[in-house]
Amino acid sequence: MYYFGQRYPKICVCATRHSGLSCPVPVLYGPAMDTIKANGLEFGYLSAGPLDGPLALCLHGFPDSAYTWRHLLPTLAEEGYHAVAPFMRGYAPTSVPADGAYQTGALAADVNALHEALGGGSDAVLIGHDWGAAAVYGAAAHAPSRWRKVVAMSVPPLASMLSSFFAYEQLRRSFYIFLFQTPLAPLALNRDFVAGLWKDWSPGYDAFGDVSQVMECLATPDRIEAAIGYYRAMLDPSLHVEAYASEQEACSAVGERPVLYLHGAADGCLAAGSIGDPLPHLPPGSCMEIVPDAGHFLQLEQPSAVASHILDWLR
Repeated sequence: MYYFGQRYPKICVCATRHSGLSCPVPVLYGPAMDTIKANGLEFGYLSAGPLDGPLALCLHGFPDSAYTWRHLLPTLAEEGYHAVAPFMRGYAPTSVPADGAYQTGALAADVNALHEALGGGSDAVLIGHDWGAAAVYGAAAHAPSRWRKVVAMSVPPLASMLSSFFAYEQLRRSFYIFLFQTPLAPLALNRDFVAGLWKDWSPGYDAFGDVSQVMECLATPDRIEAAIGYYRAMLDPSLHVEAYASEQEACSAVGERPVLYLHGAADGCLAAGSIGDPLPHLPPGSCMEIVPDAGHFLQLEQPSAVASHILDWLR
């Protein structure tokens, strides 16, 4: 058995809080989190597995945290991977970037810098969900020699969904993207709003604990501005920082490392019918699977099925 927190061999993770609430959120006994410096930021991260194993870097999205990988990290560890889930830039306890860069190119740069800082080799694998998926496309395309295989979930390449994104039903689901372009966004991004997104995006899933973790990551105004910043940079190129120009360009490239793309059949954020056909926009040898009985947060709703797809792909 491997535990989160590579320096703390007695740390364990439970499925519920001491309060007895039946929510699937980790309870950490002791300081299960470690930190590492990469790309000018200090990243908080969770880890599992042997330090000399191949790196498996797992990236979360919005509104989420590194705890979204609590089922997958131990599974990867049992396969011999050094599985690491960082908190994305701006999400506590990771630093808020001084340059205010939240474009996908900056995220991709973080990924490859973490590979370097964590001692990853050419056998490293990359797994991303939501904004994490956007980051892995760019990171793998920009530095393919660092990554053996890639997994992306819930957000296909942008070119795959452009034609269907502007359908009315999908625009209605994506209202928050446009809300986040307004000055009202920081007022809207509260616990009730986040809980509502989880309810809509993964119908029937009990997200009480997950929402609590997210709100801890976004507990201060600068953290809230950071989460909103991802979406503002998405639609406003004037917010892009020139230092990440080459990574930004890579984010729209097809790349060369094969990608397994997973999407929940009942995704309420980006409907399965709105993703188009991702495969022509992914590298040769890529594969796609629609996961039944899963919404947007499929790694939490169907952890066994998702882990099975990922392990088969990595093997």
